[in-house]
Amino acid sequence: MLALVMLLNRTGAMVIPFLSIYVTKQLGFSKVDAGIVLSTFGVGSVIGSLVGGWLSDRIGSFRVQSLSLFLSAPIFALIPQFTSVFGVASIIFLLSIITETFRPANSASLALYAKPENLTRAFSLNRMAINLGFSFGPALGGILATLSYSFLFYGNAAGVFVTGIVFYAYFRYKKPRQQTVKSETTSETTVEKSISPYKDKLFLLFSFFCVLYSIVFSQLISVFPMYYEEVSRMTQPEIGLILGYSGLFIVITEMVIVHAVERRFTVFNNIIFGTLLGGMTYFVLLFTAETWMLYVSMTLLCLSEILVLPFISTVAAQRASSKHKGAYMGINALSFSIALIVTPIGATYVVQHWNYNTLWILNSCLAVIASLGFYWVGKKMQRE
Repeated sequence: MLALVMLLNRTGAMVIPFLSIYVTKQLGFSKVDAGIVLSTFGVGSVIGSLVGGWLSDRIGSFRVQSLSLFLSAPIFALIPQFTSVFGVASIIFLLSIITETFRPANSASLALYAKPENLTRAFSLNRMAINLGFSFGPALGGILATLSYSFLFYGNAAGVFVTGIVFYAYFRYKKPRQQTVKSETTSETTVEKSISPYKDKLFLLFSFFCVLYSIVFSQLISVFPMYYEEVSRMTQPEIGLILGYSGLFIVITEMVIVHAVERRFTVFNNIIFGTLLGGMTYFVLLFTAETWMLYVSMTLLCLSEILVLPFISTVAAQRASSKHKGAYMGINALSFSIALIVTPIGATYVVQHWNYNTLWILNSCLAVIASLGFYWVGKKMQRE
């Protein structure tokens, strides 16, 4: 049911993939101003991730998720009322704080409801629901944006509100099946002591390399839409279609791929290979910007996502005791949130002062650095 909630929530997530196009084309912002607006979303995400993890350990993940869903609906509906850089940045900042508290709370719920041996598959199922929603959301968002951007924001508000009603009605009296997640066998990532993630130096280092990977991955929602529109001359429905393709591809293949690789390879082997595929995503774009290559690039990014994201969540969940489950998942979500701050400003600066190809080269190099970091951290965790 948590996966169904995520499906509904992500189907309504139409705004963010089109935000960079909205502020540059509809409101006339420069690329640098667009980067600032998108970075405020990242700043709010950092705060939301920390607050969401902290609150989940204190008032429970159910309350945090309910508040996030119901409070974010009116914020989405208010976005069209703001047209200045400061105004849009402010409302997006507030929106991201509220929406991002949902992520660590939802991850903590998964860690409580899933059986230890099914943990990675539980995260994969949840992500499959996210991506199924993401395959519908951008496609629908592209159609609504063509009619009016106001429809886009109001549609997102309605989707989140419906999700809140479904979530509250189903989980109001439901109790978790287990209060702890403890593997029967020793894991390559498990620590036996109940320590705060802020004192777990190895996990913090692991999270740093997650940030590097997230910088590479997060350009799916910040840079790619602008690139598709400016360089490949795609229409908004076409942009929605290729973004929707990414979600649909993951829905069809993720559970099969995860089931196959988790039995044959270690958690860190999957993360390392997936990170390298993330670098290949951008490397192939150096050759051509034709539509067929855009789909090849997107397919590589999808495979990278499948091999990295569910497994880094597994690392976080396995290292956390029940006392600090929310905090560990909060830091896990935080790595992506930090990337949402750095990426829009850095990427738009590179594009404006150089070009997209320079950005693609930097991304490829960053993926190689992150993969080497994961290799080193994985070896250290195995020795614990």
